[in-house]
Amino acid sequence: MKAFDLPRRFAAEALGTGFLVATVVGSGIMADTLTHDAALALLGNALATGTMLVVLITILGAVSGAHFNPVVSLVFCLN
Repeated sequence: MKAFDLPRRFAAEALGTGFLVATVVGSGIMADTLTHDAALALLGNALATGTMLVVLITILGAVSGAHFNPVVSLVFCLN
C-alpha cells in the first residue's frame, strides 16, 4: 500500500466527513418532505447514508483509512 503524506490524508478525511454529513442531513430532509411514514423515511435515510458510506470508503479508504470521524483521526495521528 502506498503511503500518503499527512496533508493529503487530512484533506481526504475532511472531504469524506463533509460528504457524509451532507448526505445524512440531505437524506433526512428529503425523507421528511417526501413522506410522513416514519418507517419509510428511516429506510430512505439509511439507504442513502449506507450507499454514500460505501462509496466514500471505496474511494478514500486507501488514502486516509476512511475514519470519517475527526476525533478518531486525531487519535490515530497522535499515536
